[in-house]
Formats: sequence, C-alpha cells, structure tokens
Amino acid sequence: MKISPSILSADFSRLGEEIQNIEKAGADYIHLDVMDGSFVPNITIGNEVVKNLRKKTALPFDVHLMINNPDNHIKAFADAGSDIITIHAEASIHLDRSLDLIKSFGKKVGVSIVPSTHEDVLDYVLEKLDLILVMTVNPGFGGQKFLSSQLRKIENLRKKIDKIGKKIELEVDGGINEETSKIVASAGADVLVSGSYIFGSRDYAGAIKKLRA
Repeated sequence: MKISPSILSADFSRLGEEIQNIEKAGADYIHLDVMDGSFVPNITIGNEVVKNLRKKTALPFDVHLMINNPDNHIKAFADAGSDIITIHAEASIHLDRSLDLIKSFGKKVGVSIVPSTHEDVLDYVLEKLDLILVMTVNPGFGGQKFLSSQLRKIENLRKKIDKIGKKIELEVDGGINEETSKIVASAGADVLVSGSYIFGSRDYAGAIKKLRA
C-alpha cells in the first residue's frame, strides 16, 4: 500500500518544510491538488508553486489537476516537475488525446472520476493509464466525509485492471483515515491519498504507518 499525503491540508505558510517532514515520515508520493475555481469551487496552487516545491524533495509528485481544459496546462505542470499527471474524465472532451499529451512529456498518465461518474467511462482508455484516481468525496474541499457508495466502483475497477493484466495503480482520495483505509484496501485500492488525517495528526509517521497497515 502506497501513501500519498495531500498537501491541501498542510500548513501553506511552510509548505517546503511540511513536504520534507512527510518524506521523513515515510510517504511514497506527494499529492498536489490543483484547483481552478471553475471545475471545483476553490482555487489552490499553480505550476510555479509545483516548480518551487520540486526543489524540496525527491519523492514523486502525484499531481491532480481538478481543472477545466487541462490540455492548456499539461505542459506547464510537466515542466514544473510532475511525475504523475492526473486529469478528470469529466473535464476533457477528447480524453484519449489528452492522455497522449501527458505521455508525450514522459509523465505517468492518470485519470480521475468524481462520485457521480460511472467507472465504465474508462473502458476505452484503460490501456493508456498508469493510475486511476477514484474520488470518494465530491472534489473541491478537504476534510469531507467518505462516501461509501464508491466502494462498488473501486471493486469494479480492480476487476477491470486485473482482467487486462496491466500495471495500473488504483488510487482513492476523500475521507481517508485509519478506518476507511481498511475498507478501500479490501475493495482493491493500492494507493491512498490522505490530507486531513495525516496533517491533522501530530505524528505524521504514526498516521502514515496506520494507513499503510
């Protein structure tokens, strides 16, 4: 089980230090939520912040673009040092082409779906993916309650991935804590994104260890 702490819940006044602390605590990825105020209500960080944070750690940057028209920004985030670039199926009309664009910059390709989107939307692009991100809250805010309705979606995606035999990481984001991590792991997830649970703890290493267990 890989753990990808979301900096959305970190102390933004000392992001560099926070990232270094979670690296020391045993994180596998750094999850960076990019919000545009259009696809989701909030605005968070841009490519320049990613570029500057890149100097603070060697951990892979798991960049989640919650933005409309992602094709207009993929190059900027690739150049900023992203390792995995995840876009939303709902935000790209020509999803297949958008995925090719990410791959053209030598980055791992991810697609995310919101709670109301059926997993079958990914059937025709599965072979191109390195990561699938299932949102178990409606994206845009940290600290939301886990939506148990998404467990069946995680299970179904696990079956689809196993059927084609391609190494695709199944990531889950939203309301992940010590209890919900157990049920999403049982459903087939292998990467957990957690913000409030980790950064709200005084013991980052302890929180990560509990999630991984």
